[in-house]
Amino acid sequence: MASNNKNPALDQNFSAGSGKSYSPDIRSVRINTSREGISVPFKQLCLSNGEKILVQDVSGPQTDGVLPRARESWGGSYKDGEVRKVHKTQLDYAKEGHVTAEMEYAATRESMAYGPDMAFTPEFVMKELAAGRAALPANANHPESEPMLIGKAFSVKVNANIGASSLSSGYEEEIKKLRVSLKYGADTIMDLSTGIKELGPLRDALLRRSPVPMGTVPVYEALDRAEGRAKDLTWDLFKKTILDQARQGVDYFTIHAGLTSDLLPYAAKRTLGIISRGGSLMAAAMMNHESENMAWEHFDEILEICHDYDVALSLGDGLRPGCIADACDKAQYGELENIGKLIERCREAGVQSFVEGPGHVPMDRIEENQRLEERYCKDAPFYTLGPLVSDIAPGFDHVTAAIGGARIAECGTSMLCYVTPAEHLALPEEEDVRQGLLVFRLAAHAADLARHLPGATIRDDAMGRARAEFRWYDQFTLSLDPMHAYKVWSSKMPEDCGHTPAFCSMCGPRFCPIRLNRALVYRYSNEENKAD
Repeated sequence: MASNNKNPALDQNFSAGSGKSYSPDIRSVRINTSREGISVPFKQLCLSNGEKILVQDVSGPQTDGVLPRARESWGGSYKDGEVRKVHKTQLDYAKEGHVTAEMEYAATRESMAYGPDMAFTPEFVMKELAAGRAALPANANHPESEPMLIGKAFSVKVNANIGASSLSSGYEEEIKKLRVSLKYGADTIMDLSTGIKELGPLRDALLRRSPVPMGTVPVYEALDRAEGRAKDLTWDLFKKTILDQARQGVDYFTIHAGLTSDLLPYAAKRTLGIISRGGSLMAAAMMNHESENMAWEHFDEILEICHDYDVALSLGDGLRPGCIADACDKAQYGELENIGKLIERCREAGVQSFVEGPGHVPMDRIEENQRLEERYCKDAPFYTLGPLVSDIAPGFDHVTAAIGGARIAECGTSMLCYVTPAEHLALPEEEDVRQGLLVFRLAAHAADLARHLPGATIRDDAMGRARAEFRWYDQFTLSLDPMHAYKVWSSKMPEDCGHTPAFCSMCGPRFCPIRLNRALVYRYSNEENKAD
């Protein structure tokens, strides 16, 4: 262990109306890998009984400016030039049986939060990457990023979408949303900015401040370059946009290449048609030009660019259902079959890939979606938006989506795209980002528990013991949002209740079942002692 310091971003003094205060003992620590000079950050939750719980830390160095370019010194095989190109991608190395520094870093990050042993060795990570069952997005031109894994064998990840629009937000607001996303545990970020003049500088500012992989949907910027006219959205313009973003450092692209012209009639029969923004743009270009999907036709050229910079491909679900009535139809599943064919081409080209999924799907058909993705797409990692299990909850769709997200992640989905309370209503603001991430971090963790991920219960078990012993402040420290938990508790407790009362405001001192349970434990533990 290289260091053990209090994290200034977490060292807050929380207070509420009762006059009591709380400062969680949450420290920043680093765990060394076997490679000299490379260590992995974690948060250490320090409890009053001496327990220390490690959890993954994606928040990055605490700075308002750009981050250090740590990965530049890690080696690797690069081509010459100021903008880095790679000779070999992480997938190339994995297929050759070579463990990279990025693989070792990701293995340490994935393992050490779940106990003292390496549950996932670098060699295991290498094999999962080589088989295409996992991805490690790591553009050579995003050296500020800290390697992470997206794959069924590993912890369920959460992506946060941010991005400005022509009607709302801007540079400062998006930087703030990035920081909120990192604080509350986003494993990746997607910049979905559209309609503003300085898309490139904003994306560069986000990349230089992001320790997590960043994805984009290049067709958004391509349409901006076409001044919003789908008829002017050409392959040359689209290709130039992809190349520029790859050179800038984007770690993964969402490309809607599986949406082919033969599927458009099926989409036209739907209640909501095509609700994917990227999918609708590709369909509009196809109809305007009376041609096939340009990304489908020029997929080999896309693969060449992605290989040069080790950009992963997130193969987009342009025909995902936008309401329950449209779920699981010929348009959705036809596109999924097409994506399966593209996955094979990605693997042959040495380009990492994963698959985007729905969308709005009823509960009873969620597992069906996971199993079809595994079959059509040869066990490539699945990355889903929800799915949302109902259409009737505007303002609460982060909950609607987290219900479906927990279920599909239990079935094997690798990464969940968060949904915020603003979904279907407005551009998310900082508080929407916070709420969306909290409920999706909970959904992801629930799936880790259900999948029996090694050590996934450590934090839950510690919480159970803290509750049994009325260690309130340890309960807050162990929670997803310590400040919120403390405020809810403290605001309802009487002033004279003491520092750690053996009750809460729900039951009070006379009716507390945990307190009454002590008599049960005392009686039967004494009987066991007598029997011995």
